[in-house]
This record gives sequence, C-alpha cells and structure tokens, in this order.
Amino acid sequence: MVQSTEVFVGIDVAKARYAVAVADGELGGEVRYLGEIDASAESMRRFVKRLASKYDFVHFCYEAGPTGYGLHRLITSLGYPCAVDAPSLIPRKPGDRVKTNRRDAIA
Repeated sequence: MVQSTEVFVGIDVAKARYAVAVADGELGGEVRYLGEIDASAESMRRFVKRLASKYDFVHFCYEAGPTGYGLHRLITSLGYPCAVDAPSLIPRKPGDRVKTNRRDAIA
C-alpha cells in the first residue's frame, strides 16, 4: 500500500528574507527549520517547486503582515493552498518573550 506524503510549510515573512519551517503531515510529525530564502518571487517559485516535487500535498501558511500579500498571490497562482494566520492567534509558550523569525516560522 502506497502512503501519500503531506507537508505543512510555515513562513515568517519579512521585507528582505523569509524564514521557512516544514512540518510532516502525520500526527506528531517532525518540525524542521529549513532556513531563510530571499524574498524575491523567483527564489520563492523555485522553493515551492522543489517542495512540490518531494511531497504529494503541500500546504503553506504565513503570519499576516504588510509584506505577505505578494507571497500569497504567488503561492495560490502556482496552485497550492496558502493560509494567513493572525499574529495574535499563534500559540506562545509561557515566558517566551523573545521574538525571532525562526521561532515564528516553526510556530
């Protein structure tokens, strides 16, 4: 029996670079920080196509902000779902006050 692969991609959007993390689709799946990529459309297009070649289903989400509108249009134009998450609804651990792009991408 062939098992389909599914992955969820979290993106922390900034003006110059995007921080990217990937979570496996299975319950209790591993969350991996992939690093940062340029905020250009061509870099993001290559990244999306590379992920799509490895997985059957790819779901994207990013933290809402003024620099993410173009990213949303790009991902949806490539045919992939992209959710926008409100910053106030992203879960935080108690006492976790340090904000980093890496932590935001993983959350």
